[in-house]
Amino acid sequence: MSHPSQFSLLRKRRFLPFFVTQSLGALNDNLFKQSLILAILYKLSIDGDRGIWVNLCALLFILPFFLFSALAGQFGEKYAKDRLIRLIKLGEIAIMLVGAMGFAFDHLALMLVALFAMGTHSALFGPVKYSILPQTLHEDELVGGNGLVEMGTFLSILAGTIGAGVMLSTSHYTTVVSVVIVSVAVLGYLTSRAIPRAPADTPDLRLNWNIFSESWATLRMGLNQTPAVSRSVVGNSWFWFVGAIYLTQIPAYAKDWLYGDETVVTLILTVFSVGIALGSMLCEKLSGRKVEIGLVPFGSFGLTLFGLLLWWHSGQMPQNIQANDWLGVLGFSQAWWVLLDILGLGIFGGFYIVPLYALIQSRTAEHERARVIAANNILNALFMVVSAIVTIVLLGMAKLTIPELFLVVSLMNIAVNAYIFKIVPEFSMRFMIWLLGHSMYRVEHKGLEVIPEEGAALLVCNHVSFVDALLIGGAVRRPIRFVMYYKIYNLPVLNFIFRTAGTIPIAGRAEDEVIYEQAFRRIAEYLNDGELVCIFPEGKLTTDGQISEFKAGVTRILECTPVPVIPMALQGLWGSFFSRDPDKGIFRRLWSRVTLIAGTAMAANEATQKKLRERVTELRGDVL
Repeated sequence: MSHPSQFSLLRKRRFLPFFVTQSLGALNDNLFKQSLILAILYKLSIDGDRGIWVNLCALLFILPFFLFSALAGQFGEKYAKDRLIRLIKLGEIAIMLVGAMGFAFDHLALMLVALFAMGTHSALFGPVKYSILPQTLHEDELVGGNGLVEMGTFLSILAGTIGAGVMLSTSHYTTVVSVVIVSVAVLGYLTSRAIPRAPADTPDLRLNWNIFSESWATLRMGLNQTPAVSRSVVGNSWFWFVGAIYLTQIPAYAKDWLYGDETVVTLILTVFSVGIALGSMLCEKLSGRKVEIGLVPFGSFGLTLFGLLLWWHSGQMPQNIQANDWLGVLGFSQAWWVLLDILGLGIFGGFYIVPLYALIQSRTAEHERARVIAANNILNALFMVVSAIVTIVLLGMAKLTIPELFLVVSLMNIAVNAYIFKIVPEFSMRFMIWLLGHSMYRVEHKGLEVIPEEGAALLVCNHVSFVDALLIGGAVRRPIRFVMYYKIYNLPVLNFIFRTAGTIPIAGRAEDEVIYEQAFRRIAEYLNDGELVCIFPEGKLTTDGQISEFKAGVTRILECTPVPVIPMALQGLWGSFFSRDPDKGIFRRLWSRVTLIAGTAMAANEATQKKLRERVTELRGDVL
């Protein structure tokens, strides 16, 4: 069954107005902030070190995320999100009018007040921005929607950075900047009026106006979620730690290591932003339209790899050359390697960040979602401040070069993510499943929409290879508890995946009665808890590609816990490396095309051994 791409969301009213509104907000943030920084550096009459004023701008913009994110999280749950967005966008117009007055009269204090207010605007908008997506998108649209939002955000950041440079290069820059920032704010408000109603999650929530106690409570709430969510919050903030270091060092890196002018800075920012956009867009295709956290270790690996390559390829430009514009730099082959490394950082950054946002949204309770995202914003701001301190220490006190800083960050990335993946082995488990389904096998799905989004069900499938459970687990959106012969369960490497996924080992009654009885107790517990359980009723791998008789275990399960039964069949696995085909080979069936088919659900009283085998055989057909 074919699905429309994520770009089809741009034709839907429940997404497009929000997407345009948030992209315009990110654009205006960077138009104003970058214009102010350039004005301080090149236009305004200022006494003292201009660098101090630039750093003050960075502080004023990030400080509201510490102060007001917790309050924003409460607002995002207590009030209707569509109305809240419109109110925030009205505030943006007022803020930009103040900023425009600052530019018109060369009044630095007014500009700084407006910058702090824009930081407040962004802090208030953040929790609403990410908590509204699960409310307006279907589950299979969540990854694609987040990918579009990340793409829009980074391209808007790029457009704002470039646009500010263009505006400041004009002779009447004060008028141009004033008109543009106010116009973008007005346009953002107008598009926000088309956002459909998104009701409050917790309208009776009592607001705590003490920003310090509430910030601490919000941070604790975010870090006291399930391990997968809390470590996703940490992983998300770590991404901004790494990203802040790279983005902050780009101007100096372009000047000192590529011998380029300001156009080279723009080139690098463009390549990085395009990389993030590409990675974000590819997430939906690579994840099969579901929240696939297996992409997070893949993204982490790429961030480390391309960070190390960027260090390796730095310093290879010819020495003693004049400052080049971007076309001049592209004339050197060494610069192409650097740009390729930066593109890789962006692409794998997209693979890393989009699934984390989607997981936080999908696995957080509705009445806490906005506050958990607020906690994430507070932690993001904290990590970005720490990244600035680490950069000062390593470049200033430790006397590292910028490429050596990139090397240290890449090695730190290994350590931080190894900790996250150790605490939450589900990341590594899902990565191994994802890797298997995108290397040795090409898995197609048919009819999987019959599997319920929630509630208990028993999945029944033929058993062809040692990796059947991995392929099914990678195809179905919901977590599945597999019942598996204990000797397969204990296989090296695969045992890590099976244990992490909550697989149930089983043995024949005559073989080990303790394991046998324990397995049926756990099956009943999982089904009573509303989970999916998958069994292979043949009780063994096929030795000839055919479907053997079904054992009586399925009858015992349904007698104890009568739940809907969904017959399934695997096609194309016989003859692959992990099957028992005597003529199999490692390369003969490499990248095998495998199809997983699900049939109509059967009531528990209809699902006899004979009928289930007939249904599974019918679904499998003649394709072994």
